[in-house]
Amino acid sequence: MSTRFKPKFNIKKGDNVVVIAGDDKDAKKPRKVLEVITEKGRVLVEGVNIVTKHTKPTSQNTKGGIVKIEAPIAISNVMLWDAKAGSGAKVTRTRENGKSIRTSKKSGEVIK
Repeated sequence: MSTRFKPKFNIKKGDNVVVIAGDDKDAKKPRKVLEVITEKGRVLVEGVNIVTKHTKPTSQNTKGGIVKIEAPIAISNVMLWDAKAGSGAKVTRTRENGKSIRTSKKSGEVIK
C-alpha cells in the first residue's frame, strides 16, 4: 500500500461480506469480518483462507501441535453483503450531521 496517503475502506470489523475472488469464492454466503488490516490492505474473514500452523508447546498451550487458523485475504476480494438484495453490493458514502453513512448502491439501504 502507498505510504503517502492513508487508505479509506468501506469495510469495517463486524460487517457481513461475500468473498468474490479466490479459493473460498462464494457470492451467496455472507461471512463476518474479524479484523481489517488497513496498513496492508487486507481483511480477516471468518472461515476463509484456512491455513495450518504448527505451534510449539508453551506455558499457555502445553500440548502444542497443529492448529487451523484464518489467514488474511486482500480487501479487494470481498464485497459488502446487502441483506435486502441478497447479494454483494457496491457502497457509496455520504455525510449526514457530520457522520459518514454507508449506503448500498443496489438497494439504497443504509449499512449499519
